[in-house]
Amino acid sequence: MSQRQIPNEVASARGKLVYLYLRTEGTASLSDIQAALGLSQLTLLTVLRSLRETGHVRRTTEGFATVSRPA
Repeated sequence: MSQRQIPNEVASARGKLVYLYLRTEGTASLSDIQAALGLSQLTLLTVLRSLRETGHVRRTTEGFATVSRPA
């Protein structure tokens, strides 16, 4: 998978937006994501929970990051 490719399992538009932002930035805090994408905190928490549950995003000490998957 190329660095900017979005997994097929990420179906929602907001999920894709957040995933792509994290792939591009590496790691970002909730407030960084919120400021960059203009999404509410409630929306972001819902999207991030979904991405974490499907194994595409992980929580880090700095915030959130995508999970590297083997090719």
